[in-house]
Order: sequence, then C-alpha cells, then structure tokens
Amino acid sequence: MEVIPSVCDDSNRTESHVKADKHIGRRKLSLDVENDIEYLYEAVPQLSTVFHILDKIGEGTFSSVYLGEALMANGTKEKFALKHLIPTSHPVRIAAELQCLTVAGGKENVMGVTYCFRKDDHCVIVMPYMEHQTFVDIIGLLSFEEVRQYIYHLLKALRHVHQFGIIHRDIKPTNFLYNRQEKMFALVDFGLAQGTTDTQIELLKVVKQKTQKGGGSTGKPETSQGKRAPTSLAPPLQSLSHPRTSAPHSSSSTSSSTSSKPPDKRVSVSTFSSTTRSKHTKEFSGLCKAPRAVFGERNLNSFTSIPTKTTDPKLELVKPTKTEDPATRKFISAHRRPVPVRTPVSNQRPNQRMTPAAVNLGFTCSCYSTDRVCNICMSRKQQVAPRAGTPGFRAPEVLTKCPNQGTAIDIWSAGVILLSLLSGRYPFFKASDDLIALTQIMTIRGSRETIQAAMTFGKSVVCSRELPRQDLRTLCETLRGRRPSPDDEATPHPHRDTTTRHHRTHDSPISTHPPGEPSRQHHPEEDQTLAEPEAQDERGWDSVPDEAYDLLDKLLDLNPAKRITAAQALQHPLFTDL
Repeated sequence: MEVIPSVCDDSNRTESHVKADKHIGRRKLSLDVENDIEYLYEAVPQLSTVFHILDKIGEGTFSSVYLGEALMANGTKEKFALKHLIPTSHPVRIAAELQCLTVAGGKENVMGVTYCFRKDDHCVIVMPYMEHQTFVDIIGLLSFEEVRQYIYHLLKALRHVHQFGIIHRDIKPTNFLYNRQEKMFALVDFGLAQGTTDTQIELLKVVKQKTQKGGGSTGKPETSQGKRAPTSLAPPLQSLSHPRTSAPHSSSSTSSSTSSKPPDKRVSVSTFSSTTRSKHTKEFSGLCKAPRAVFGERNLNSFTSIPTKTTDPKLELVKPTKTEDPATRKFISAHRRPVPVRTPVSNQRPNQRMTPAAVNLGFTCSCYSTDRVCNICMSRKQQVAPRAGTPGFRAPEVLTKCPNQGTAIDIWSAGVILLSLLSGRYPFFKASDDLIALTQIMTIRGSRETIQAAMTFGKSVVCSRELPRQDLRTLCETLRGRRPSPDDEATPHPHRDTTTRHHRTHDSPISTHPPGEPSRQHHPEEDQTLAEPEAQDERGWDSVPDEAYDLLDKLLDLNPAKRITAAQALQHPLFTDL
C-alpha cells in the first residue's frame, strides 16, 4: 500500500483542512472538534503530510479516534481510523497494543494496523476504517439470523486472539464493529489487553510482570484457586468499627446499620478476598497511585497507629508486615473479648457470671462469611487483582477480585452481549459499582449458584436473601414482549389493548428490585421503539431455537473453569450450518 504525501504548506494547512471539511458533504464540525483536530496536527506534524482529518468519530478514557483520508498511489482516496493515545500512556502498554494488532490482527474479524506515527509523547495508530452502525440503533431491528451471525463472528474473533494468549478484557458492542449492509465485523481496541501464562505476545508478559510488581504482589507463586481460605472484606452495607474507639462509622456509599436495627429488606451482597492487608508498612508507599479498591472499602492510610499496651499478657495486637496465609491467621485482637465458656444450665448458679476462657489460636477471624469486618482484616494488605473492563460486562471473577483471571472473562462479556441481543435490551446490566453488579447477576443466575461458583475460585459471598435462578428463555421473551410479564398477569391494565405491550427504552437497565417490593411506575413516554410482535415474527423471533438459550447458558456460566471456550462455542449446534 503506497500513499502519496500531500503538498499543502504548513502556514495554510489548518485553514485549508477546515474549509475542505465544510465542503465534503459531511456534517459541520463543532468548534471543539475543530480545535481537537488542530491540536492533533500540532502534536504530530507528520500526519499533515499523509492524512486529511475529516472528523472525530470516537472518544474514550485513554484515546480519541479520528476519521482521516489519504491519497493513494493509484489516485484513489481511502479512509483510515486514527487512534490518538493519551500522552500519559505507558510506552510498554502502547507497544503491547501495537504488537497485538500486528501479530493477531488483520484476519478472523480482528482489526489490523496500517501505520503508526509518534512525536515525543504522542502516538497515533492508523487502522483501516470500516463503516459500522451503532449497536443501540440496530438492536431492535435485527432478525434472529443476524443475531446468530453476529455472535458467531464475535466468537470467531475471540477464538483467534485467545489462540495467541491474549485476554482482550474489554469485550462490548462498541469494540466489535458491525457493518450490517456488507456483513463485516471487526474486533478493535486492545488497549486493556493482558496475556495468559503462555501468551505469544512478548510485551504482554512485560505488562503482566509490571502489574504484579506494582500491585503489591509478594513475588511468591500463586497456589491453586481452591487452596486459600478466604478472608473477609468489608462491604459498604454495614457499619465499621474504628480500630481505636470502636465507634461505628457509616460507609460513604450506603447508610450504615447496627445490630440493634432490623435487617434491611434490600438484597445485600458481601464478598471476601483471599489475601490480607497490612498498614503503616513500607510496602504501602508503592500503592499510593493505585486505584481505589472495589466495594467502597475505606482508606486505611489515614488511620493512626493502634496502642499496643494490653493488660492481658495472653492478648497481643496483631500488626503484620507481610502477607500471611489466611489459613494460619490467629484469632488475636486487643479489642475483642475472649470467647466465654458455656457451662451446663443445671450446674450454673443464678447469679454466676460466665468465666472467660483462653483464646484458641487455631481459630480464623470471626467475621469470615459474615456481613461484618473485624480489625484483624482491616489491618491486612488489600488484595490486588485485574479489574479493567467496562461496567456491565465484567465477569463474576472480576467483580470479586479473583487474582487468577483468564480468557473466560471475554466469554462472559460475549454472553452478556448475546443476552442483550436475545432480550432486545441494551445495556442489560447497569450498576453504579461492582457490588450492585454482582447483585444484578444474582437476580438472573441465582444467589445460591453464585455463592457456589465463588467458592471454586477462593471467594466467599454472603447474600441477605435467596434469589432464584431465572429461566433464560422466559426472561428474554418477556423483555422482548413475546409473553406477558408477571406484573401484567397479576394486575391487568383496564385501558390497555391486549394485542400491544409497553416496553422500556433500550438503554434502561434490567429491574433488580427484590420480590415483594413495588416496581417503579410505568410511564407512557418510556415506550420503546421495538417493533410489534407481527413484525418480530417476520424476523424469526417467534421461533428461536432452544440451542440459542443453551449457548447463552454456557456463555454465562458463573464458574470460569466450566465456562465454555470460544473454540467449543463455535462447535455448538446453534452454528451447525455455519
């Protein structure tokens, strides 16, 4: 591919480009977009000799994407996507993304790379441009056959990148481009990619080592997932005791509750990490720039030191300076009363007080598998695990900070996309934090199943009430309007025509209010634009095979060890003729 450099001079370059933008038949650019394009020309001057930037077509947390046009050697003009990475991106991370695109890209529905420009700390990755439709605009117009083709090509791209040991970590509709007219697909954006233990991308090995080193890892090899006894991690749903005063402090995210108050009717979930915390140690200095921990844990850096003087020589304050195995934790605390000895009622006098017994050092911490957190766990080093990804598409092992994450997290995200396609709702999950996201998953997959799956990768999950597992076909057909919802059956609307049904908009999240509580009132202006059942029947939604929901169930398996792989999914009976 040969490109002819442009010959416009630098003095009138910006003016000529702005004038050209207004006469190419595209929408008029806003002042902000024009300023961004001018800034990009100044940051990377080499671009002006090759590309004519037409528009800004995307913007994310770590990059901005522009539409550029270049004059080819044969006299034709070709469009390209120019991804401008933020200047603060680490050079190794940029090089790793480029290596993913060059090694695995360009085939099997994976986007490749054409050029790369660099000027000081600015880097622009040039990729082929593919016209595509916005997912939210076409989700209500797709036929079931188009949905089948869509998920098939997504799994095909995942199988390809997983063969190279690449974990994409950000699978979502905006990163899987779809041209409905040309039947073209492209997996993009490897900015958050990580490597497996046997990855073929050398730079991803460097990124993984840097992540483990900077994340407070002990440097010791991780044992198998089931061998570590999980310790408790404070959820933001209960009050926490200050190490010095033992006074209850409410969490900033939700209101606190004490033991004297009646239990909250809302569904609360607590997860418990499998490593420990320590404070006032030198290792904490390296974590100052680390992101805030999930579930809204309190910042321990502001805690003052705890007095170590105790009256009982048997009780001493635990202040670990290194990571300990939770299985060998000592039940020692300066602020906990010893466990009393229970004597038989027949031998106990009316006014006799219980005599304290010696603390059994073999006990684990008392807050394990409860909705509380003790001072021992508060003083332990926080667990660091990869959490990159988009809210709503994170797998359960990511939400619970499981340290061992593999390509199965991409499969879960693909399952969420299929769930949106079958139900006609996007986004399907929409939560403000990981705790709410885990609760929403429980409303679909069941609380008991979630707890059992968490135990397989060394986590303990506590739920305040049991949530039943829902049938996926019934759920999707109800949301799509193929069958009446339980609320409609219980309280029929007197003025509603039985041949029409009201739906919410595509971007409204699934309702996760607990059973027995009233749901929010329906508003006529929220009726979504999904076609009537007659139009849906023409697109095949009246005859969705059971294989589709069987595949969805396997993609959304809560246990990552049992979750289907991309290669296995392509052999599913749903894709027999493909």
